[in-house]
Amino acid sequence: MELRAAGKPSDLKGLSLEEIERFIVGHGEPAYRGRQLFHWIYGRGASTFAEMTDLPIALRAKLAEQASIGTIILAAREVSQDGARKYLFSCADGRQIETVLIPDEGRLTVCLSTQVGCALACAFCLTGTMGFVRHLQSGEIVDQVLALQRDLQPGERISNLVLMGMGEPLHNYDATVKALTILAHPLGLAYPPRRIALSTVGLVPEIVRLGQSGLEVNLAVSLHAANDELRNRLVPINRRYPLKELIAALRAYPLPSRRRLTFEYVLIDEVNDRPEDARDLVKLLRGLRCKVNLLPLNEAHAIPFRRSSREHIEAFQHILKSAGIVATIRESRGLDISAACGLLATETDQKRLDTTGRLT
Repeated sequence: MELRAAGKPSDLKGLSLEEIERFIVGHGEPAYRGRQLFHWIYGRGASTFAEMTDLPIALRAKLAEQASIGTIILAAREVSQDGARKYLFSCADGRQIETVLIPDEGRLTVCLSTQVGCALACAFCLTGTMGFVRHLQSGEIVDQVLALQRDLQPGERISNLVLMGMGEPLHNYDATVKALTILAHPLGLAYPPRRIALSTVGLVPEIVRLGQSGLEVNLAVSLHAANDELRNRLVPINRRYPLKELIAALRAYPLPSRRRLTFEYVLIDEVNDRPEDARDLVKLLRGLRCKVNLLPLNEAHAIPFRRSSREHIEAFQHILKSAGIVATIRESRGLDISAACGLLATETDQKRLDTTGRLT
């Protein structure tokens, strides 16, 4: 790993504990100074070396010359009538991302983005209309949490993290896993893995890698159809990883005890909300330790679908529950500020898929 480009300070935001320790030892300091530095950046949210008062003054001065602590910049904030808050952040290169803070019954959940735009073009999602611009770096993923912590009201504390914002987390696998490791580290933000959820449309090789990584975060799979023909239409990546492969990978996934897989299913009027669709879903999920979140479609001008009626949604839920599947209807938050699922998008002229973002 190259910590410093020629003539440029090393950005420490996004480095793991081991990387910061190597950096600090490489500058002639003992490894424990790296642990202090890691804790200041992540555990205490320091944005300057001057704040790190238990580091020697000479070391702080050296760090200020040879390193930096990258920070995303708050560009705009909107508050929904239901209390959800949407944040627009600018990255160092001017690219912008959206992050959502959702208060709900004693919990405060952050919905994190992992990419600028998205390459996967799900038919009901506005983020996909942006195209793929670039992956977020691990520091930019983590910094969304740190930035929101600075904006909290007295007495508020972020309790849950969900990687369900802009982008496909497993398409940006390395940066996502590195960010999760930092977010969960006891010297950093110390979020228990059970309070972190990662949502994927089903990149099978990366699901296998995640299962082997030792990160026991909650896995949510955006399913939306129980047969390949329909899922190919709604979730185009299904053509590469069809349902048979996806479900096989999920059956082999090492679930921690007393945990379930979560399946997300957006209900679209006269597309995937019929009784036969529900029965097909029951067959597909048979034998899996799982629950299903039913999400009424969030409509937008650029999305060519309409949400299912309440009658159809409840009938769909009834079929699942009658088959013994835990099924919950999830009401959207932040609709009036376009903060709800599938509505995150920023203006960009980068609508092409960069070669660095191609799925292989």
